[in-house]
Amino acid sequence: MTIALRKQRLASAPQISFGPFRFLHGLPWLMLAAAMRIMAATGWGIALPADIIAHFCVLYAFLVTAQRSIEISGGQTSIGELEPAEQFRFSLAVLWRVGLLMILATFAVDFTFSVRSANTIMNGIDGLAFDQVTAIGKFWSAAIGALMLLIVVRAEQGGGRIAFFKAVAEFGKRWFWLGGAAVVLGLVNLGFSFGQGLVRNVVFSFWQASPSNQTLKNLVFFGFIFGFAMLRLWVTLLILTYGLKQSYIHDG
Repeated sequence: MTIALRKQRLASAPQISFGPFRFLHGLPWLMLAAAMRIMAATGWGIALPADIIAHFCVLYAFLVTAQRSIEISGGQTSIGELEPAEQFRFSLAVLWRVGLLMILATFAVDFTFSVRSANTIMNGIDGLAFDQVTAIGKFWSAAIGALMLLIVVRAEQGGGRIAFFKAVAEFGKRWFWLGGAAVVLGLVNLGFSFGQGLVRNVVFSFWQASPSNQTLKNLVFFGFIFGFAMLRLWVTLLILTYGLKQSYIHDG
């Protein structure tokens, strides 16, 4: 398995482009994640498995979309060339490692700050596509995204093996550019929350007051959810990939 991020393209051969549609590969996974999030909110019986599936779907969408973001930045990656079973195993391997990190961080924040802040820490992966409740959660999700991007890149050097601690060390090494990109992303997420809140009020008003048929209302509602989810994921990867690319350029 080869997953690489290079500073520049190695070849100048003509490329077939699908324009903005190449960013839509993660949409089905975000749709499933949204459905699982709704199920997780309905009761304790299915809350935990639904929440785990939702996080996995967001992570999978992140990995699929990462290929497009890396290509736009001038790099190359073969993540999209993996067989579905390989992509699944790779995503699952990343999930349990990052998930364990989120669990440990949740206990630490719960002990230091508050339960409300701790809950958002546990939603670090979820916050890559969906709105986080607290400011600390928004910056935490940005950091989780940066770490996951490094895990993907370092898998190239390890023959496809997940090198979690090496990725953490790499994050420390590239803290200026990649950490700076995570901070910028956290600030962008704050702006997203404000803008999404305004649009949400308009959508809810339309839902309650519009005489339109239910089908149109459903389309508007789901378009709002998935539109912002995809936009957040795109912006997340574009910012983080740019920061990582700059770290390689200046390190070189």
